[in-house]
Amino acid sequence: MNSTNKTYMMRTMIFVVMTGATALLSCAQPASTTSLSKKEKDMNTNIPARTDTATFANGCFWCTEAIFEELKGVVSSTSGYSGGAVANPTYKQVCGGETGHAECLQIVYDPAVVSFKDLLEVFWETHDPTTLNQQGADVGTQYRSAVFYHTEEQKAEAEKYKAELDKSGAFNDPIVTEITPFTKFYPAEDYHQRYFDNNENVNPYCKIVIRPKVDKFRKVFHDKLKDE
Repeated sequence: MNSTNKTYMMRTMIFVVMTGATALLSCAQPASTTSLSKKEKDMNTNIPARTDTATFANGCFWCTEAIFEELKGVVSSTSGYSGGAVANPTYKQVCGGETGHAECLQIVYDPAVVSFKDLLEVFWETHDPTTLNQQGADVGTQYRSAVFYHTEEQKAEAEKYKAELDKSGAFNDPIVTEITPFTKFYPAEDYHQRYFDNNENVNPYCKIVIRPKVDKFRKVFHDKLKDE
């Protein structure tokens, strides 16, 4: 098996240690056949008059989408790929690490409700921006931490926020998040969209990895969540 296939199949492996009943899970798994939820079909029915767009890479998009879609002011969050040179990449290609793309989230939001700075706060709070090309068990440039800015204002705000975090010692190690201009976003395959909502009771990864992250996010940002 070549290295590309090994990387692609990584998320399919679950190593259960019987004595501790623990599992090592990675996000690279094959397609799910779960149908789209009613929640997904009904989303985006009320689009505000003005919206802005933010594009973040902060690890497995199954995790990040589950978080940002609950944030008040977020109109839509789409899992996809950005930052590379290959047009219309597939999930398997991106998992192979040869496209230059990162798994990322494209967020359309209402700036009258949530600011770009608010989004940055959630972005840096909900992943480890100090590990180069890695988030947990997911390793490779496709899992790098990145802000793909759409405007010079976004660039300036992201750079300022990053510098303030480094200066404050918020993290034990320096932040390695890249801040680069947005070029092109390629939506991921349909089965990746709203993955957590559609697969929480199907894929153990959702309960073991994504659920704890969502629960932590809800506790920290409880005042910024959408109304049920």
